[in-house]
Amino acid sequence: MSSRADGARPVRVIVTGGGTGGHVYPALTTVNALRAVLAEQGRALSVSWVGARGKLEERIAGEHGIEFLPVATGKLRRARNPLGMLTWTNIKDLARVPWGAVQACGIVRRLRPDVVVGFGGYVAVPVSVAAWLCRRPLVIHEQTVRLGLANRILARLAKVTAVSSESTLGLLPGGARAELVGNPIRAELFGGEPDRAVAALGLDGFDRALPTVYVTGGALGARQINNLIVESLPWLLKQANVVHQCGAAEIDRMREAATALSPELAPRYHVAEFIGAELPDLFALADLVVARSGAGTIAELSALGKPAVLIPLASSAGGEQSFNARYLDERGAARALLGEVTGEDLRAAIGALLDDPAARGKMAEHARELGKPDAARTLSALILRVAGA
Repeated sequence: MSSRADGARPVRVIVTGGGTGGHVYPALTTVNALRAVLAEQGRALSVSWVGARGKLEERIAGEHGIEFLPVATGKLRRARNPLGMLTWTNIKDLARVPWGAVQACGIVRRLRPDVVVGFGGYVAVPVSVAAWLCRRPLVIHEQTVRLGLANRILARLAKVTAVSSESTLGLLPGGARAELVGNPIRAELFGGEPDRAVAALGLDGFDRALPTVYVTGGALGARQINNLIVESLPWLLKQANVVHQCGAAEIDRMREAATALSPELAPRYHVAEFIGAELPDLFALADLVVARSGAGTIAELSALGKPAVLIPLASSAGGEQSFNARYLDERGAARALLGEVTGEDLRAAIGALLDDPAARGKMAEHARELGKPDAARTLSALILRVAGA
């Protein structure tokens, strides 16, 4: 297969990356955008996803009809003291990387893609190295404000490093070429309707004269955020409606907290273990979001222009979430609560925004200034350009 795409055959792409949703979902969104862009041109996409067996990327690829090819990979568990990284688990995992690179080289040689696109995570390392060794064009995408460890290694091998934030450009190693594209988010998030959220989630007891707060700790929930909400719930419901995604592990505890609410306040609180297809409509309904500050979350909030109170996961790799939250806070695009957060801290931050619609509006405006709603199509155009398509 020629490495150059033309109208006579599909554009051949290998996608790699995974381990967490922060890597997997931007990759999936980009695949969908590539398909759409090529379909508009009367062309097709042939795509394979190379990842780690048994991880999220394998499930997501299967659900969306994408060929999945597994390779071995290893995870580097970091520590504050570099000597703390010299563990048997790290050594054993890192020993898997060369074998993964051999496997990946076999895949790349067999498929001869027009371009390989890496979305981060440790599985992207052997595949991206294989692309470089086999002289296939490599594009890597960085979702975070800071440069992840894997992408710091790979930036020198890539034709282009696509970044989500302008501040990332100065963090790249010398000689690396970069372009600002944003972090791809699902197109359907932009089509939300508030009334559909009310109907789908059964929010008939909400007082629509009050603002609505969407609280989320991500798909699995966040015990820290749940604890803060339990402590603040009666206060919060006196001035807002609340939709709370708490995670499956905490749903019983949060439902128990709901039973203690007064008959006046209880109808304004809706708790769910997970928000799925309703999310676009819920975002449209929400006047304020309380959330973690992972790369995907801040991409969605900024693209949609949603004012937010961010409570970063303190244990995120390299303090990434705290950095993200601080970055938005410094630009007036969110309020960051860092360190040991108390219920009083949360109530002060939320109360200031609920009491001042103009402040929420200004925060939303600053968030939109940082947002890149067309990131998926911008990245798709870059990928096709590097592929020679």
